[in-house]
Formats: sequence, structure tokens, C-alpha cells
Amino acid sequence: MKKLKIFVIGPGWPLRGGLATFDELLCKAFQDAGHDCEIISFSLQYPGFLFPGTSQFDHERKAPQGVNIRSVINSVNPFNWISLGNKLKKERPDFVVIRFWLPFMGPSLGTIARRLRSNGHTRIISLVDNAIPHEKRFGDRMFANYFLKSCHGFLAMSHSVINDLKKFDVPQNAVFAEHPLYSSFGDAIDKHTAREHLKLPSNGKYLLFFGLIRKYKGLDLLLEAMADERLKSDNIQLIVAGEYYEDPTYYNEIIARNKLEDRVHLHTKFIPDDEVKYYFSACDLVTQTYHTATQSGVTKIALHFDKPSLVTNVGGLGEIIEHGKSGYVVPAEKTSVADSIVDYYTNNKEASFVAATQIEKKKYSWEVIVAKFEALYEGLKKS
Repeated sequence: MKKLKIFVIGPGWPLRGGLATFDELLCKAFQDAGHDCEIISFSLQYPGFLFPGTSQFDHERKAPQGVNIRSVINSVNPFNWISLGNKLKKERPDFVVIRFWLPFMGPSLGTIARRLRSNGHTRIISLVDNAIPHEKRFGDRMFANYFLKSCHGFLAMSHSVINDLKKFDVPQNAVFAEHPLYSSFGDAIDKHTAREHLKLPSNGKYLLFFGLIRKYKGLDLLLEAMADERLKSDNIQLIVAGEYYEDPTYYNEIIARNKLEDRVHLHTKFIPDDEVKYYFSACDLVTQTYHTATQSGVTKIALHFDKPSLVTNVGGLGEIIEHGKSGYVVPAEKTSVADSIVDYYTNNKEASFVAATQIEKKKYSWEVIVAKFEALYEGLKKS
């Protein structure tokens, strides 16, 4: 394929979190494929009153080498959307990949997309994380619809998102691609070394809950499962690593009611990139007990570190886990979660699950998703 000019519109450094990391890796993958690519990111992503965390920025993380990032989008200033859209329109990229994860972003990204595509040359492809959000708010559908109608085509990393797109009156040019592995967190380290770094006893049985703590992610379900007498008697421990995006009182009450204080290790803060390897290396099994989901990057981080996962059978979470072979896919119900954890340790499943995980991970390269974008663009260019 000839060299293309591509913009990735979405979060990038110094913004923090999985979306920014993904966008940077995607941009680098486009460059590795021979294309000219840069990131158009945010000068203001969320106004303060809408952001529940401590900071939107991770200034300790180094800027990604070789990736140009323009932090120029103001999500709440319509004049910015119009002027930026007009500017990018004149630069005539062949196609842009616009990250869409939250309806709040619909007006800004939709306006920029409309200005961009008016040059008659640029194709707009949305990388859709969520067409319908997990946590619903007034105006969600209207904002999402405004953005989605500005696109020529869509790529999603979950079949459930592909199905959600069918509920909107938008072009049905949607393709599925597997979520690639995160490769920016370094290599796995010895399990006991990782536990010592986290100041945990080096011997023991450890589960991991990783990521921002929000209601739909089901930490409450996992804590209730931790109260199961079989897990108590086997002294199975849980590491919770991630920042609260809501009041922690609800979770603290579950811990206190079930007397879990000695078995739940709360590292409830933002986890910088250079610390991620310690949490995944320290655990035996990664848990994602979501109540609702589309897809999750946590599964792919687990695969990168050769860690099996236990996921609930919601959205696209179970699409890459072969139940009973490379992990568990269970109903979002505490006894089912506890049953699988008991099976994992009682029947010594770690070695066989890790071996299956190492085979599974080979499917998820960045070259594959780049090829999907290229093919989608070629089809849109002809239409």
C-alpha cells in the first residue's frame, strides 16, 4: 500500500490512562507500516467538575519517542472545534481515526469530523470503544448519534459494539478487530520479586483487580466472592490496584462487613506505567468481574504478562478466553466467581492456563489492526 497521511484523534501524552497508551501504540504501528501518522490530542479533555480522578495528566511518564502529538482540542469550546476542524481539513489527511469512548465527546469530535470531511478527500473512521455508555446520562444518545453520523466507517474491538452500532441510523461500514496487546509496560518479572516490591508476603495466593474503580466494573461482586468460606479457609488474597472514580465508602463497607481487611490489599491510586509490571507479575490470576462491558484492555495486559484471567460473561469480555483452558468465563454472580477461584487453586490450573495463554497471545499483534484500518479505508475510498 502507498504511504498514507493519517491522524489519530484522541487522548495522547501527557494525558494518562489506557486510551492514551493505546493511541500512542497505534500511531507507532501506523508509522512502522510505512505511513505518516500523528496524534491530535486534547488541551482540555474534561472540565474539572466532570473528572472524578485526582489528575488527568501523568507528567512522570516520558513522551513516546518518535510520535508527534498536538494537544489542541478543547472539548467544551465550539469555536475551537470549528477552527481546528477547518485547519485539519486543509492538511488533507487520507483518513483519520477518531477515538470515541464517551457521548460527552460527541459534539466536539463530531464537529471536527464534519469540518474535516468537507474537503471531499479525507475519510473519517471511528475507533469505537462504546457506542452506548456503561453509565448512562441525559443526552447520551443525542451526542453519540451526532458524532457517529459524521463518520464514514467504524472499527470496533468487540462484537457487542458492532451490534450496538446497528441501533443507530449511521453507515453500516463496521469491521471487527481484536484488541492488540499492550506492549509498553515492560516485561514480566519474578513473582516473588514483584510481591516484595509491593510489600506483600512473597508466599501466598493472590488475585488482581486492576484499573479505575467504577460501579460497572464489579469490584463489589468480587469482594462478595472473596467472603466465600472456601476462599477464607484457603487464605486467598486480593490486590486492588487502581484509582477510585467514585466514593469508596460503598466498597469499604463490604470489606468491613465481611471482615476482609487482612485479605484485601488496597493500592487505590493511579498506577503509573512503570509500576504496572509489578502488579501483574505478583498475581496468580487476573479478575474482571464486570457487571456490564464491551471490551477491556486489562485482558490484553494480562495476556502480555502471561497471566490467565477470570472474566464475567458480559459484553465482549469472554470473547478471547477459552473457559477452563486459558481462564474462566462465568456469570456475574458471586458464587460462580468463587467456584472458579476455588477450582483454579484446588486443581492447580496455573501452569496449564499460562501455557494456553502464551499460545493465545500470538493472535493479537498491532500489524493485524493496522491492516484492518487500511482495508476499511480502501473500501471507503471507493464508495
